[in-house]
Amino acid sequence: MAKSSSAASNFQFGHSHQRVIVNDSKGYLIMKRLLDICGAIIGLVCLSWLFLVVAILIKLEDPKGPIIFKQVRVGKDGKEFYMYKFRSMVTNAEEFLGSLLHLNETTGAMFKMKDDPRVTKIGRFIRKTSIDELPQLWNVLKGEMSLVGPRPPLPREVAQYTEYDKQRLFVTPGCTGLWQVSGRSNVGFEEMVELDLIYIRERSFLYDIGIIFKTIKIMIRPNSAY
Repeated sequence: MAKSSSAASNFQFGHSHQRVIVNDSKGYLIMKRLLDICGAIIGLVCLSWLFLVVAILIKLEDPKGPIIFKQVRVGKDGKEFYMYKFRSMVTNAEEFLGSLLHLNETTGAMFKMKDDPRVTKIGRFIRKTSIDELPQLWNVLKGEMSLVGPRPPLPREVAQYTEYDKQRLFVTPGCTGLWQVSGRSNVGFEEMVELDLIYIRERSFLYDIGIIFKTIKIMIRPNSAY
């Protein structure tokens, strides 16, 4: 865990011509996949009661909309897949995005808005606590995502990536990662890329465990996520 804190505080810019070296050792990848499978199964079983409660609250606030929101994301090597989340916005949220882009509060190929009018009341709570991300355990079980890794971007975001930024796509995306435990919504796009590339270079089984424990701590005591 200490390792991730150190890496997060020491990242630097100015390496746009450097190619990241991926830690892809066979032993690590086997251990990582076993951790993903066991973690996803345990999470889905133990948190089934929470899934039910959140589903009921979402339906009570907006009966006509779906409980689960699925969205096309870009995974390892540019492969697209559907990522699952608890719906935290109004049903037709995507239709209003264009009118809000000028209010973007982050940098680069991402959209973040603290007081996004599209977010529902229950949506604000599950976003703050990251509960909205829990359905991604199913993506992990399917092998489309890992428990730990860079967040999977949207296709429209990847269209704006430089070749340097695209190195984020060298590994399987994750439910949580170094970015999420290092400030999340207060971290700009360039900083997020640097944090992801630090993770890709330095990732190991113990590194992943450390990030998972830090993520659990943040879910219990929410940070600046929105």
